Amino acid sequence: MTRVLVVEDDPQLVRALVINLQARHYEVDAAPDGATALRLAASHQPDVVVLDLGLPDMDGVDVIKALRGWTRVPVLVLSARRASEEKVAALDAGADDYMTKPFSMDELLARLRASVRRTEAGPTGPETTLVKTGDFTVDLTAKKARRDGRDVHLTPTEWHLLEILVTNPGRLITQRHLLQEVWGASQSNKTNYLRVYMAQLRRKLEADPSHPRYLITEPGMGYRFEE
Repeated sequence: MTRVLVVEDDPQLVRALVINLQARHYEVDAAPDGATALRLAASHQPDVVVLDLGLPDMDGVDVIKALRGWTRVPVLVLSARRASEEKVAALDAGADDYMTKPFSMDELLARLRASVRRTEAGPTGPETTLVKTGDFTVDLTAKKARRDGRDVHLTPTEWHLLEILVTNPGRLITQRHLLQEVWGASQSNKTNYLRVYMAQLRRKLEADPSHPRYLITEPGMGYRFEE
C-alpha cells in the first residue's frame, strides 16, 4: 500500500484528507507540525508527502529543505499562500507540485497519484531515449522531435527547454530554474524569454497551441510536461 504523510495543523482538513485517502486504500500518517513531520518521515518512510506551508513551529519551506537533505520523496504542497514568489520558493526548495487552498479533492488525489507514478517509474534518464505523446515524439539520443512523421526543426534553445521538460514528466519546473539552466543565472528574471520560446514550441508541437495538451503553463510559477 502507498503511504502518505499529511502535514497540516487544521484538524478538520486533516480528518477530511485521512478519510478520503483511507477510502482509496492509502496508509496515512498525520503530523500537526514540522518537527513531527520530519520524525515521521524518517521513521515511516512515506511514498508521498502532502504539506501545508503555514505550520505552527516552522515554515513549510524549511520542512522541504530538511527532507531534501536525505530523501527524494515527492512533496505536494497544499497551501493558502497565493503569492507567486512564495509558490516559487517552495518549488525551488524541492517541492514537486503546488496546490492552492481551497482545492478540489479529486484534483488533489489525481496529482498525488501522478506523483507516486513518477516515483515508481523512476526519472527519465539515459536509458529512456524516446518520449512519445499522442501528437509528437522526442528522441533524446538523436536530439530530434518528430510530428506527423516529419522532423520538427528546433533551435538549440527550444531543444534545451523541451529536453528539461520531457525528462521531468508531470513535474512543475519553475521559471527561474528553466532560465538558469538555459540562459544562465544572470538571466533568471527574464520571464519574457520563456513566454516567447514556449509559444514557439507549442506552435511546432501542439495540435492546438492556444489550448496546449502537453506543454502546460502554471501561471506565476513555471511549466510542466504532461504525457
